[in-house]
Amino acid sequence: MLKTVMIFASLSTVISAGTQAADADAGKELVDNNCVRCHNSEIYTRPNRMVTTLPGLHKQVRRCEQMLGLTWFDEDVDNASAHLNEQFYKLR
Repeated sequence: MLKTVMIFASLSTVISAGTQAADADAGKELVDNNCVRCHNSEIYTRPNRMVTTLPGLHKQVRRCEQMLGLTWFDEDVDNASAHLNEQFYKLR
């Protein structure tokens, strides 16, 4: 019984963590304070941009974060991706 309760509690935590919405406002702050070091917003709006999917956007944000040595948490990458999608990409 105790084992079942522990498993259920663990699954509930994982599920609730995965369903929390990203914070685009927090992501805007991250993008404004870090991403503009390398480029301005034109990179997000160019007609031949390389990012065309939400997973691709998330992957690109992670790649840039690692190249800059920012050591963001997964939540920060999610937030920055949410802001960029909301502001520029409009991917579904």
